[in-house]
Amino acid sequence: MLDTTSVSPRALLARRKPGFSLEQAFYTSQEIFDLDLEAIFFRTWIYVGVEPDVPDEGDVMVVDIGRASVLILRDDDGEIRAFHNVCRHRGARIVHDEKSSVGKLVCKYHAWTYDLDGKLLRAEHMGADFDTSCHGLKPVHLKSVEGLLFICLADEAPADIDDLAEKMGPYLKPHAIRDTKVAHQVDLIELGNWKITMENNRECYHCAGNHPELTIPLFEYGFGFSPESMDETKAKEAHRYECMVDDLHGEWEGSGFPSKEIDHLDDRVTGFRTQRLPIDRAGESQTLDTKVASTKLLGELTEAKMGGLSFWTQPNSWHHFMSDHIVTFSVIPLSPDRTLLRTKWLVHKDAVEGVDYDLKRLTEVWIATNDQDGTLVGYQHSGVKSPAYEPGPYSPYTEGLVEKFVNWYCLRLADHLG
Repeated sequence: MLDTTSVSPRALLARRKPGFSLEQAFYTSQEIFDLDLEAIFFRTWIYVGVEPDVPDEGDVMVVDIGRASVLILRDDDGEIRAFHNVCRHRGARIVHDEKSSVGKLVCKYHAWTYDLDGKLLRAEHMGADFDTSCHGLKPVHLKSVEGLLFICLADEAPADIDDLAEKMGPYLKPHAIRDTKVAHQVDLIELGNWKITMENNRECYHCAGNHPELTIPLFEYGFGFSPESMDETKAKEAHRYECMVDDLHGEWEGSGFPSKEIDHLDDRVTGFRTQRLPIDRAGESQTLDTKVASTKLLGELTEAKMGGLSFWTQPNSWHHFMSDHIVTFSVIPLSPDRTLLRTKWLVHKDAVEGVDYDLKRLTEVWIATNDQDGTLVGYQHSGVKSPAYEPGPYSPYTEGLVEKFVNWYCLRLADHLG
């Protein structure tokens, strides 16, 4: 049974009102949370990390999604692979730490031993007729989009990620993700449903009133605005922003850096959106003084003032690429009212902390912003649980991307339910 209604998920989808937030059960019901995992997180491409998470042969990263646990590893030939983290003997989890480095994968239970390509190498006491070739680790679909790692737990993964990779390649390649290292990672548990975390990310309606650090480099107008609601000062700022977008896009595109918007957030299974956005003031990076946090620029970039390339994917990620560093975010549902937000900061692989970059300067904008967003997510989830809650209208000016996220979600659920 649903927590707050006896209406079936199919019926709830059928009566969904476009342009409004979802009904209460979508945020609070254990039944719909379980359905979300099956229909969304076990069937679509999920962003889980970056190639620099496993920089060397034998490096392993574990990612847990619902009841699934996945190993991401770099094998002896330098290839990155993904496997279910389940021993083919009696099902024990093989690797338990989030990050580790191994020669072989050895299950602690009965010492079944696997090569890094997933082949079962050794299983004692199984008899002469036991065929090790039938008991290798089960592979998981993995796609690296210029160093961003996506996995899909479905038997047949959506093929349109190849088109995503083709379109995003020219945007991402100059930032050379494969030549970076993870300088810092923060895992934040937000006290709200995962869809509330995503909806909060898809708008900046709340930015001016809640993000004093982020709104130093970032313009709130990038997500849209209503001219009629703005005073003279804000109207001038919005006009200045629009002029910057036109001028800088022309400048960046002319220099060979794709910058213009691509938006496929709700018209395809592997939804995504990108755009290179101006950074205010010094225009270099998402830092408190808007100047680069790392003096060693990424890839072959020689110009610090490259703005911020934003890349959003459905259902669970967003990323910001600057000239000096990259920030990636992944969202993993833990329960109907708890969500893991994992943030990684990447710098050039040769950058030295304390010499080329200061970790506090690098991370302080998004550590503060994530904490503020986590509080807002908790506020919304608490209110959504109330008997007084009913779906409210989105702003047609500033919450268009929220509507696209919710529309994409409903389409995926409807497709799963048939």
